[in-house]
Amino acid sequence: MESDTDISNVVLVTVDSLRADAIGAYDAQRHTPVMDRIAERGTVFERAFANGNWTPFSFPSMLSSRPVFSDSDEVGISESPTLASALSEAGVATGGFNAANGFLTSHWGYDEGFDEFEPFVASVGSSIYSRYLATHPTVEAWLQLATSPLRRAGSWLRGDADDRPFLDTSRMFDVEHASTEFIEDADEPFFLWVHYMDAHTPYVPAPRYIREVSSNVLGTHRMLLAHTRTGLGWEVGDRTLADLRTLYQAAVRQVDASVGRLLDTLDEEGVADETAVVLAGDHGEEFQDHGHLAHYPKLYDELIRVPFVVDVPGAESRRVEQQVALDSIPPTVTDLMGVDADADWRGDSLAPTVLDGEEPDDEPVVSVTVRGESVTAQPIPRSLDDGDLLVSVRDRDWTYVENVDTGATELYHRPSDPGQQDDRSDDPTPEEQALVDRFAPLVDEHASAIRDRNGATTERDVDEDLGARLEALGYK
Repeated sequence: MESDTDISNVVLVTVDSLRADAIGAYDAQRHTPVMDRIAERGTVFERAFANGNWTPFSFPSMLSSRPVFSDSDEVGISESPTLASALSEAGVATGGFNAANGFLTSHWGYDEGFDEFEPFVASVGSSIYSRYLATHPTVEAWLQLATSPLRRAGSWLRGDADDRPFLDTSRMFDVEHASTEFIEDADEPFFLWVHYMDAHTPYVPAPRYIREVSSNVLGTHRMLLAHTRTGLGWEVGDRTLADLRTLYQAAVRQVDASVGRLLDTLDEEGVADETAVVLAGDHGEEFQDHGHLAHYPKLYDELIRVPFVVDVPGAESRRVEQQVALDSIPPTVTDLMGVDADADWRGDSLAPTVLDGEEPDDEPVVSVTVRGESVTAQPIPRSLDDGDLLVSVRDRDWTYVENVDTGATELYHRPSDPGQQDDRSDDPTPEEQALVDRFAPLVDEHASAIRDRNGATTERDVDEDLGARLEALGYK
């Protein structure tokens, strides 16, 4: 299908660890004015779900519309047809800039099809100091927070804003500057992918954003204490948990402000009216919703339900109730740009929904993860051989989770149990058993599709810098 819009360009903004309820479009109590403006203009998908619980399990669907492990025994898209390749072959200028997530590099195939690609991973540095900080980001958080009163005073004396972190731990400014230059230099049409890491642990936002989301009531000492407790593995009580949530929301607001500057660049270059903006989280974040922090291998809503917004200039604003998956991103982008989708992509284009209000297919969404002997076991699974395969299926109201290797199942009714704490699979009613009977074959079909490929498992070594960045994210 060729687009009937005047869209020449697409900017895809992805935010690591972004829960749906972290932005105002999904929770009115949140302070994300830029993302909320995008949502007010565009189409908000109320029930958008990631196809995996963390970056390497989610992004194969987001940038190649293929489930993780569908083309290789390891995470990555080296063997998959990518969105950037489809666009580049059609004459679209492509740029991709990733804030040092080691799982989104050329090692895993994410540079394929990009004319300009920079993951900002290889600049760890050779000094003992720089390499130590690269693998101990919580220390960077302590340094930033401990020095923030001095920086705030210095900024006040100089008349400067304090919106820049002391240490650009998240590489936000590197990504922002590279993206801005790409927009300024690109000949139309262009596709730009920008990936932010600020909402990933550790949360180290600039002081001004902490004040914005906390009404200026939280002191630096409490932020330091929150990082200390998590960094040392101490018990996290309600107050510390609340402080961590505040830091997380401040980090989201920091991304929000950066996105605003990118939109300003589109305006300044005179291309805003012909540029669609797609916003999505790659997965969510847990704040002890099911007993842990961050994003360990689970398939509950705090990790799987994400924001997904598509803003096409001139299209009516909408809110869509049907569930959709992030594997819809590649075919939606190509559809908006009048480029043919790859025949091997699994997702469906949502352009008809965005442009004309057509209801998307109300099909269940499937997500996967791999869990080792312990839910917090290291190393983070990178292949199907690293643990049990867990598969979830979601429709409008129900979540079904099955451990394919052990046969253990879970069933949750989200409208009455939004936190997914009441497992109904042990003693299901006849109606609930009928749901299990409907969902279980989808699990079997998905598990078979990613396990029954030909070819042997391959283990690829990572270089020293990439290994350091993966360890910085907690991925050994």
